[in-house]
Amino acid sequence: MDNTYSPKQFGKLIGRTTNTLQKWDREGKLKAHRSPTTNRRYYTHDQYLAYRGLIAPEQGLTIVYSRVSGIAQKPDLANQVEALETYCAQHSLVVDEWMSDIGSGLNYKRKQFNRLMELVELGKVRRILIAHRDRLVRFGYEYFEAFCQRHHTDLIVIHGESLSPEHELVWDLIAIVTVFSARLHGLRSYKKVIKDAALHKDQG
Repeated sequence: MDNTYSPKQFGKLIGRTTNTLQKWDREGKLKAHRSPTTNRRYYTHDQYLAYRGLIAPEQGLTIVYSRVSGIAQKPDLANQVEALETYCAQHSLVVDEWMSDIGSGLNYKRKQFNRLMELVELGKVRRILIAHRDRLVRFGYEYFEAFCQRHHTDLIVIHGESLSPEHELVWDLIAIVTVFSARLHGLRSYKKVIKDAALHKDQG
């Protein structure tokens, strides 16, 4: 990435040792960023300017969120992360945290998704980046978009059509049909119980 420094390089710029930077990172005094692919620490030029008091640090976290429905789609997940990483580099966006889930877009109980929404509600998130609208949720995207707006969070979609697997939509539609079929069957069974009970009463 452009305008980034390794801990050693950043330490030389501000006159601190790598050990001190590691301590500050653990304490949250000066948090290092981490590459999503190598997990290595790095610092940005904006952090250097903020440390010198030349600019005020931007308030709120920048979080990238990605999702696929199943473990077999991990290559799709990697493609999303790569595309989002490229987008952030092109737009000089420094990511504070990379989040991902493996679960259906119909499931709102995803671990990282819920954690992300909690951070938004607490006012800690400045922007969220996703590859495609359905990577966040399959249906009801407008609700979550409005939710983010109310909490002063920008929801940025890079509109990568190729990053939205078509077969996921088929699986989700099958899941919906299955649920409604089960409910319809249950309703029919319930009606049969009532009918049998009424018939038994009449006969008695």
